[in-house]
Amino acid sequence: MAIDPDQYLDNEDASVVMIVTAGPSTPHRCATPFYLASLLASMDAEVNMFFTMEGVRLMQKGVADDLVAMEGGKKIIDFIRDAKRAGAVLHVCQPALPGYRIDGQADLIPEVDHVSRASTLADLIMTCDKVLSF
Repeated sequence: MAIDPDQYLDNEDASVVMIVTAGPSTPHRCATPFYLASLLASMDAEVNMFFTMEGVRLMQKGVADDLVAMEGGKKIIDFIRDAKRAGAVLHVCQPALPGYRIDGQADLIPEVDHVSRASTLADLIMTCDKVLSF
């Protein structure tokens, strides 16, 4: 089978926002956002992940360290680190933090790039090519 060079898109200018609400209460939903972020970022897409609702808990120190999506699977913290190494930018929703008693200065993992307001999410959504929600 011949490869059609026109089949592949130029992803250099592509941008994706991933809204992550999945958290430790639904561990089976927690690996895929990071896996896709790693894949998309490695394809040169600009990837912003925005954690809100229970998703902010994944960015809390210690929460993702032993969390797995399936028994015997890779730890969620390792998926997070893979996404960061690939170039994904991680935003944590500042308004969601108090509801989970998370201090945005002291309680977040070092992989977090920004503690952001909802207006940042709105700007990201309005200027990106694709929005994915988990």
